[in-house]
Amino acid sequence: MEVTGLSAPTVTVFISSSLNSFRSEKRYSRSLTIAEFKCKLELVVGSPASCMELELYGADDKFYSKLDQEDALLGSYPVDDGCRIHVIDHSGARLGEYEDVSKVEKYKISQEAYDQRQDSVRSFLKRSKLGRYNEEERAQREAETTQRLTEEKAQADAISVGSRCEVQAPGQSPRRGTVMYVGLTDFKPGYWIGVRYDEPLGKNDGSVNGKRYFECQAKYGAFVKPSVVTVGDFPEEDYGLDEM
Repeated sequence: MEVTGLSAPTVTVFISSSLNSFRSEKRYSRSLTIAEFKCKLELVVGSPASCMELELYGADDKFYSKLDQEDALLGSYPVDDGCRIHVIDHSGARLGEYEDVSKVEKYKISQEAYDQRQDSVRSFLKRSKLGRYNEEERAQREAETTQRLTEEKAQADAISVGSRCEVQAPGQSPRRGTVMYVGLTDFKPGYWIGVRYDEPLGKNDGSVNGKRYFECQAKYGAFVKPSVVTVGDFPEEDYGLDEM
């Protein structure tokens, strides 16, 4: 390898280790001693600096030399951008030991102890009355939800099962069908109207998430909000399907 007389103050290299299977791209100052460089590598590979053996490889992955002089500068070695420095660990750790986070002891705190802390996010939200700790905002949301449910119930009470109807959902053409279900559901809050369309323009067969609300053919059933349903004399349209 040809070494030029002038070099940049920093160098970008790849760091690999005998303890893991990945490489990290890092930038270091050439003025670091090898001892200082090893200390920085502790945070990258997890090996103690005292248990490291360093090897330098070129960008073509060809071995150049060992970095074995503790007081020598990193820049005194033929280290250039794209080179790889391989860390051989002699601490006795096993390959992949620092990659298995399931073995890392987790810090746990009880809900009671967390509530007592003054530097937590929960404490900040409480002091600032934000999110679910804003009683006024929460009360307003609850009132709006109650009002919406009251309005939906009144609309739903005016719709009877068996009635002919027309559904005018936003962004869709009118669809005619028969009301098959009126009431609350398990899949979403609020009041819903189950409709069996005259055509296969629906999304289900009257059941959602394994629970059946009414019977119909697949793709003929749909659930819509009461506000988009108009009950009246809507005879089934003749689409000429029986004509030859």
